[in-house]
Amino acid sequence: MSSHHKANNILIVMADQLTALALGCYGNTEVVSPHIDNLAQQGVVFDASYSSSPLCTPARYAFMTGQNISQCKGYDNAAYMPATMPTFAHYLRLMGFKTCLSGKMHFVGPDQLHGFEERVTTDIYPADFGWVPDWNNPNDRIDLWYHNMSSVKQAGVASITNQLAFDDEVGSQAMRVIFDHARSEDQRPLCLVASFMHPHDPYATRQKYWDLYEGTELSLPSVSRPAEQDAHNKRLESVIALDAVPVSDKEIIAARRAYYGNVSYVDEWLGRLRATLEECGIANNTAIVFTSDHGDMLGEFGLWYKMSFREWACRIPLIVHQPSRYQARRVSQPVAQVDVLPTLLDIAHESTGSEKPAIIDPLSGRSLQALCEGNSAGDLNRTVSEYCAEGAVAPMLMIREGHFKYICCESDQDQLFDLSADPNEQTNLATDANHADRLHTFQQQARQHWDAREVKAAVIADQQRRRAVHAALRVGRYQSWDFNPPRDASMEYSRSHLDLTKFDIVSRHPRPKPFEPEFT
Repeated sequence: MSSHHKANNILIVMADQLTALALGCYGNTEVVSPHIDNLAQQGVVFDASYSSSPLCTPARYAFMTGQNISQCKGYDNAAYMPATMPTFAHYLRLMGFKTCLSGKMHFVGPDQLHGFEERVTTDIYPADFGWVPDWNNPNDRIDLWYHNMSSVKQAGVASITNQLAFDDEVGSQAMRVIFDHARSEDQRPLCLVASFMHPHDPYATRQKYWDLYEGTELSLPSVSRPAEQDAHNKRLESVIALDAVPVSDKEIIAARRAYYGNVSYVDEWLGRLRATLEECGIANNTAIVFTSDHGDMLGEFGLWYKMSFREWACRIPLIVHQPSRYQARRVSQPVAQVDVLPTLLDIAHESTGSEKPAIIDPLSGRSLQALCEGNSAGDLNRTVSEYCAEGAVAPMLMIREGHFKYICCESDQDQLFDLSADPNEQTNLATDANHADRLHTFQQQARQHWDAREVKAAVIADQQRRRAVHAALRVGRYQSWDFNPPRDASMEYSRSHLDLTKFDIVSRHPRPKPFEPEFT
């Protein structure tokens, strides 16, 4: 049966640690990202899209569940997600979709599927409770898994790394899933998540991507390390052991060049996946969502990696591409990862006619469909992000409303930035009398959002529980939760128990013309 008869599909392409500020379509003139920029030209681009929590697992739990991390308890990179927690993969299955994951989602716990019917790769990160931060001892560096400055010091060219080996597999498996979908007799629409590790550090890229930047004068960070950092930035300096090694401008440029090279690598994979959709004749009825989990400071304020509400670490790309439905436009209202789930349900409902299932747990997010259509969406001019992991000592909250950003944490001085006048966030208006009313309003919103002390107690109790369980599970024989993709080679390719001619026909797309010999 021709794939043209299949209902509308959804392809979600996710990068890791890709800041919106390192893409051409978001104003970066140095990076080479033609495929992402082309998708943006044809799609709806969210100019103020934020990570719901700027760290891998928390951001992904918010993305999967449509809930803020204080609600789904996705506090840190060893946060446990119970199998009863509904994700968009569960909801889309209820709507008749086949759901598939290729790549990283950093699920922690024995359930490594969380609603995906099929998972075609393992994860690159551990599924156990090994990476639990300790807020009772916030000054202790956990050297086994904390970031350090080796990525910056060792930046440059590599033909293969742990991360490149993983992403080569993620991309090729995702292409295979699209081909398999096109030639299968399963009439259900496909929701495929292709989740890449890059441009996440280490800052090591292949020669061909490094060479894309030959002769380009790459710029240093807009804001160099200030003499006096704010309290959270100071903690991050210590978390990444910034002062353990000197870092030269040349090394900073090399790290940024390799990062940009890996942006170009992910960009190339997006191009390949789109070309595969075209080849299979299903590009026109496949909605594409392109996003990331969080950004990377890339040397801004002297800082690297994520764990910060500053723009470079917390602003992410979000592009919704469905030209048959939404005209190309840019949206200025602030949005976040928790908005993806309700948006996907609207896209699925509209494109397939499937009824939307009842929502099991209350959602923190709201559908972005009205914004995609170019309508104002009522109160959609505000979004939040939460942080409860290493580098913090108490729950941190960011509220972005209009062009103002407010950041608060019980251990730190409040911060208030006007992003239109001060895009690099260098002037804290929290002490400016002219902004006292605005500050007061934000403080009230923060109190309404959560009881920060209650959340802190819950986080610490959860850290202690997971650390204790992890210690027990490391005694004696270690039983891993890491995902092993199942494979039955006896049903693949040519086998003597399969009808060879028939198998060759059904595994071909498009189907060949009928073969009708006069005798057999």
